Amino acid sequence: MDLFSGVLPFVCVAEAGGFRAAAARLGVTAAAVSKSVARLEAELGVVLLERTSRHVALTPEGAAFLERCRAAIAQLQAGREQVAGAQREPHGTLRVTLPPVLGRSVLPVVARLSARYPRLSIRLIATNRLLPLAQEDIDVALRMGPLESSSLVARALRTPRWITVAAPAYLASRGVPTSPADLARHECIKFVLRGKVVDWRFRAGNGGVDVATPARIVLDRGDLLMDAVVHAIGVAQVLDFMAAPLLEAGLIVEVLAPFAIEGPPLHALTPARRASVPRVRVFLDALGDVLGRGGHGPRGSPKIRASGGA
Repeated sequence: MDLFSGVLPFVCVAEAGGFRAAAARLGVTAAAVSKSVARLEAELGVVLLERTSRHVALTPEGAAFLERCRAAIAQLQAGREQVAGAQREPHGTLRVTLPPVLGRSVLPVVARLSARYPRLSIRLIATNRLLPLAQEDIDVALRMGPLESSSLVARALRTPRWITVAAPAYLASRGVPTSPADLARHECIKFVLRGKVVDWRFRAGNGGVDVATPARIVLDRGDLLMDAVVHAIGVAQVLDFMAAPLLEAGLIVEVLAPFAIEGPPLHALTPARRASVPRVRVFLDALGDVLGRGGHGPRGSPKIRASGGA
């Protein structure tokens, strides 16, 4: 038995709703399509399509077989795109949605790809809304937090830490906190997300605990929050990648390091059909190089099926 004989004609008939429409799509005669499907049914020993003079409908066996065929065809198409894409230079417009807090961390990726691939354009959509990828024609979505099941392909990038930071000048004038309880006497700069002030979380034993801290200053932009810390306005709790360049430059320092705790996991999501497209592939690889460093999760983890606003 030829494994693929009649499969494509059968799928076309099922999707087009008739032999003539399928024949037009395939560029052959309706009789040729009918013979191919009949031969496939004879080889399988089941009836896949119920035929009348006006209508073609799937049998239960046909519906089950159609799903298997679609999956196999999708895999073949993905393999073909991957092989062909390896020979093509990334080009076109890459559309990426991401939380604003990740903007500064992703810019090095943009700079690297822009310098290397002159035919590639990149559009970053910074928003805390979970945009639907298909409806918005988005190639990649960066998401923080747990994922829900969906047909999107997810690549784990890292699990950042919540760290507490302040400027040396602020600490020189106000003292260095040695426990989360000490923060009650400090100027706390807090972040608001979707209208809610984000609680500060610290390690406690084998788990974590939210600690009530005074919200002296509240900001809804991560870059402004980091600027406020640099200007010695107060103490802030941030994700480690937000503070990394400022820590390296000595503009801020980490306090309460023994109480730092893991934050929300970071993933890159992409529709399955786009995962092997060159512009998407090089972006995901570059993200792994830049954002994958310093995380507690495995770098270059295998792709998984996961979530987030399909």
